[in-house]
Amino acid sequence: MAAPITGSGTAGGGTSGGKTGIVLALAFAVFFLLGGVTNINDLLVGKFKPMFQLSHAQANLVQFAFFMSYALFSIPAGIVMSKLGYIRTFVLGFVIVALAALLFIPASQNAVFGGFLGALFLIGAGITVLQVAMNPVITTLGPSETSHSRLTFAQAFNSIGVFLMVYGGAKLLLGDSKPIDAATATADQIQAYRVEQGASIGTAYMWLAIIMLAIAALFWLFRSALDGAKAGETKVEGTLGLLQHNRRVQLGALGIFTYVGAEVAIGSNLIAYLGEQSVMGLSLENAGKLVAYYWLGALIGRLAGGFVLRMFKPGRVLTAFAAGAIGLIVLSAVSTGDLSGWALVAVGLCNSLMFPTIFSLGTEGLGEQTPQGSGIMCTAIVGGAIVPYLFGQVADHSSLHAALAVPVLCYAFIAAFGAWTVKHPSGAAA
Repeated sequence: MAAPITGSGTAGGGTSGGKTGIVLALAFAVFFLLGGVTNINDLLVGKFKPMFQLSHAQANLVQFAFFMSYALFSIPAGIVMSKLGYIRTFVLGFVIVALAALLFIPASQNAVFGGFLGALFLIGAGITVLQVAMNPVITTLGPSETSHSRLTFAQAFNSIGVFLMVYGGAKLLLGDSKPIDAATATADQIQAYRVEQGASIGTAYMWLAIIMLAIAALFWLFRSALDGAKAGETKVEGTLGLLQHNRRVQLGALGIFTYVGAEVAIGSNLIAYLGEQSVMGLSLENAGKLVAYYWLGALIGRLAGGFVLRMFKPGRVLTAFAAGAIGLIVLSAVSTGDLSGWALVAVGLCNSLMFPTIFSLGTEGLGEQTPQGSGIMCTAIVGGAIVPYLFGQVADHSSLHAALAVPVLCYAFIAAFGAWTVKHPSGAAA
């Protein structure tokens, strides 16, 4: 999931132009890294499945462990940011990610699947902390009238990071992948195989830890750059009432849940899908490279999305893109070969505008309750944990083609939500 969490923040005076310029450049670099770190999980799903002889559902526990952090840490992270401020919250997030990344080393040396899941859960916690501060700090670092252009530019960095890191990661993480016949191999042979396969993972995350600590140190040097800006206070009170009584927020949150769930479910299972002989029969590495193109579609769509959203109502655009996703999935499910594979990869293009559009439509008209509404939307990102696991369960009991019905249902709801917002504008509850 490449989209960031939206927070609230107010620009303040008293900041140094030179310092804030450096912090802004660092923030763009962070957008680049976070996209790749988040979506490299798609490759881990493909890596762990043969490595630990997992079912589809078990392999999708990778995303379950990671995205469950959004449900548990989004609101606490907002509270922490209101206490520490932007820069110190960044430093805390980097340190958490770095320490979690270091846990991949013993997990890979001992080839323990549960160890990997625990490390992924903590990485998710650190990234949640970082993303809660991401949008408001970009907004703060410059004139308010150009905040949208800065956010759009940062989003482009995010998507570029996803494409490059997933494409490069396919070679690093999947290039050495090879199957083992668990039915004939001894326990010692299986364990040695897993340790060998896990070596590249431990090395990759060791370097991630080093990079995160280095960036944390850089941010710490400029920790006073935004002392003149005050982070908005996260208010927990009123959130439950808003969720209970505001139909727009309810539907918007479910829209975020289903969108993130569908996007992650497809991305996580693309390697297995493209590897099927009835589809493209690709190796893990080559399938992993096509996963990068799935995310490249999101980048292309975002670059063109600003023009599309100016020409048509956001709700209609959302419905059209969701309908396009459904059409491509159905085409993939009923076809074979390259057509089947590329049709599913192309769903990434349809995903491009969904997160920001659903988010803005779901929080439209909330006024002073916007922070609480945003918190609800952020928590709904937990769909990235639930939906992929459901996808895996259907695939285990039927087939990967049949499991495509799960994201189809998700996109059907998103299409309906877009149509609903057209009929119920201005945040009016139904």
